[in-house]
Amino acid sequence: MSKIVNFVCSPEEAKNTAYLAQRIREELGLEYSTETNLDFRWRKRSIDARQKQIKINASFEVEIASKLPSRFSPQIFDLLQDNPKVVHIIGAGPAGLFAALQALTQGIKPIIFERGKDVRARRRDLAKLTRSHELNTESNYCFGEGGAGTYSDGKLYTRSKKRGDVQKVLEWLVQFGASEDILIDAHPHIGTNKLPQLIEAIRNQIIDAGGEIHFEHKLTDLELEADKIARIEINGIQLIPVSSLILATGHSARDIFELLHSKKMELRAKPFALGARVEHTQAFIDSLQYHGRASDEYLPAASYSLVTQVNERGVYSFCMCPGGIIAPCATSEGEVVTNGWSPSKRNNIYANSGIVVGIEPTDFKNPTDPFCCLNFQREIENKCWMAAGQTQKVPAQCLKDFVEGKKSEDFPRSSYQPGIVSINLKEVFPPFVYDRLRQAFIDFDQKMPGFITNNAVVHAPESRTSSPILIPRNPITFQHTQVSNFYPIAEGAGYAGGIVSAAIDGLNCIEKIAKTLINT
Repeated sequence: MSKIVNFVCSPEEAKNTAYLAQRIREELGLEYSTETNLDFRWRKRSIDARQKQIKINASFEVEIASKLPSRFSPQIFDLLQDNPKVVHIIGAGPAGLFAALQALTQGIKPIIFERGKDVRARRRDLAKLTRSHELNTESNYCFGEGGAGTYSDGKLYTRSKKRGDVQKVLEWLVQFGASEDILIDAHPHIGTNKLPQLIEAIRNQIIDAGGEIHFEHKLTDLELEADKIARIEINGIQLIPVSSLILATGHSARDIFELLHSKKMELRAKPFALGARVEHTQAFIDSLQYHGRASDEYLPAASYSLVTQVNERGVYSFCMCPGGIIAPCATSEGEVVTNGWSPSKRNNIYANSGIVVGIEPTDFKNPTDPFCCLNFQREIENKCWMAAGQTQKVPAQCLKDFVEGKKSEDFPRSSYQPGIVSINLKEVFPPFVYDRLRQAFIDFDQKMPGFITNNAVVHAPESRTSSPILIPRNPITFQHTQVSNFYPIAEGAGYAGGIVSAAIDGLNCIEKIAKTLINT
């Protein structure tokens, strides 16, 4: 039986296998010179940088005189038998893909329709967007195989551990190509450079086991009969009968919200967050967080997590990307949107994070309008597009100048490749957003002295933090409140926030559908 050994060590010691072996022997009361063999591996790993003497919280699984068993048993996906039950899924992001995998384990055939392209073809459209500002409204950082997370770092940290089987999601990711480090690290991530191959492996498994995935197949209409969806229309021409329909379209499929609204299906305005993406150099953040240690081979690129309250509203860091890049994430003409991503090694020279203000429906004149938050999101994105010259360049301001309310005369280099335009961001943010951001930066500078500097650049806007609309569902069955065979899930429906929580929602939804199908 495996033993668990916990201790604290230095970053240098944590990378010294001989030291770790000796320390484990000491913790177990074994002589270092004993002939007894040990087999050990990391169980959990986290950094404690609160004090100048940085420590690693280390936990190991250990076997004495035998080999450790495998961390987990890979899932076997058997080929579906003839005439299986079928579920149709709209969207091939983490929710849709994990729902499809889970359906296979239940003997249910998943058929996925994805409006965007496969993960490799999608890469070419991203290159065009970055280099020549050519936006493909169906294939971009938000739309396409793998969803928004594929080219946005693959962060896996989640607070959704009570919602479902986090371990299962992580193990499946490892099974399809992620490093086992995601089972160990306190804040795991995969990296944008590694995610495409992983997504392809998931797709191939779904198809090999009898499922279907159709790219460049966009949901364009729904036909309802009584309280059910009878047929869906794809690309404006193809009508397909459905028995159970999962909607997993992500937070940026605004046309889907409009389609549901046109069918008089209930929608509600939902709080979200909006602000800007701030970029420092990674060496600067390392130095702040690691007490002067920067670009240290024994420590990963440092991150930060900041939160404050300004005028009874939360302002916080969002999707912090150590060693990362800021990317253009618009999905429609006439808008600019920023987001961040990191490669697996997090070895870019910049660090960026969204700094966002909580937005509530009550901030607007008609808070009962389900589109009030979405309309505000659109307004800000369009104002930024106009201010930056109606291109994919973004309005920007040095951070110290932002706090002082001055237009920036000069900038350090930015990782945002389409380019930046000097704008006083008071021109694009209303006072209730701008003033809160300004005070939050002052508060954050108290927590991380030196945070406010003109060597940091504020890029606007960071606006796609979550869906600004909720598609209501029964919390027990996951069925829409008015349509019994319609299952809105994950980020686009307002029930998840990130890869892992979206995947969990997909798994849970299939469990609900499986129970329904058994009784039919």
